[in-house]
Amino acid sequence: MPNLILTTFDWVPEMPRGFVRDLRVRWALEEAALPYRVASVPFNPRDAAHFAHQPFGQVPWLTDGDLSIFESGAILLHLGQRNPELMPTDPRGRNEAMEWVFAALNSVEMPALPWTMFKFTGSFDGSPAVKFVDDFLKLRLKHMETVLATREWLAGSFSVADILMSDVLRVVDKFGGLSEHPACRDYVARATARPAFAKAHADQLAHFAAADAARR
Repeated sequence: MPNLILTTFDWVPEMPRGFVRDLRVRWALEEAALPYRVASVPFNPRDAAHFAHQPFGQVPWLTDGDLSIFESGAILLHLGQRNPELMPTDPRGRNEAMEWVFAALNSVEMPALPWTMFKFTGSFDGSPAVKFVDDFLKLRLKHMETVLATREWLAGSFSVADILMSDVLRVVDKFGGLSEHPACRDYVARATARPAFAKAHADQLAHFAAADAARR
């Protein structure tokens, strides 16, 4: 039995499917061809055992032997440090990949997350708060456009940094937010064309589809 166990929800509503963050971990595991199995916890209610692994009651978390790791960025860094398929092995390349991991989760996802939530909920109404977030995201995308216009991947070769950054940008692209940023859009297309992404995405959708069938 694989030592790596990825835990996600047993079911989620239709809208977030394909974007639940266990996909980031599935993708990394597929890229590195690491054996793993998927475990489930109830979407609702979330019990004390769930909070013992993930203090915010979210998913995913990864169990690696006697380690239990939560937050997708921390999980990907853990996997990247052990697998050259996921992170450069030279110090300069490794540092660059780690920089972009934090950039994806902080500098870019910080405005991208509220922007996509406004879109998801249909509340993109031109209010001052929405305009602030929209302008903030456009500024970050402007800088990312400059970076991605001159490189295929963020740290030389494909790495966990690209899994995280492309997944953040993928949600923005779903709502047309990359329409004026062709380099960002092409980057997302390159990343999601990888076979490991295709399998991870299909497996997540199949996982929740099976839950639908079990609930009938």
